[in-house]
Amino acid sequence: MDPGKLKWLCILQQPATGQDAIGQPLTGWVEVARFWADIRQTGGLEAIKAGAVTAKVQASIRLRYRTGITTGMRVLCGDVAYNILAVLPDLVGKDHTDLVCEVIT
Repeated sequence: MDPGKLKWLCILQQPATGQDAIGQPLTGWVEVARFWADIRQTGGLEAIKAGAVTAKVQASIRLRYRTGITTGMRVLCGDVAYNILAVLPDLVGKDHTDLVCEVIT
């Protein structure tokens, strides 16, 4: 993988776990890691649901090979948040990991 193609600084996040000081469950997201990535918009869909226009944008995010990423996590790149739908590691060369994502709107 050409490191020059990894031009976006991204943040990997997972849902917060545990409880706060008064015993309430934590909400929000916690940073897991920062990494450089290449992002490609692979498709989109616009529809009307319940009288409102909704849009889905699919993207592929490629980063250096990494383990420990799950579909319960998300990626922030700039001001765009991506839900991770699938994790596709390069198991042969261990060169990169591809994330199939959907833009959170």
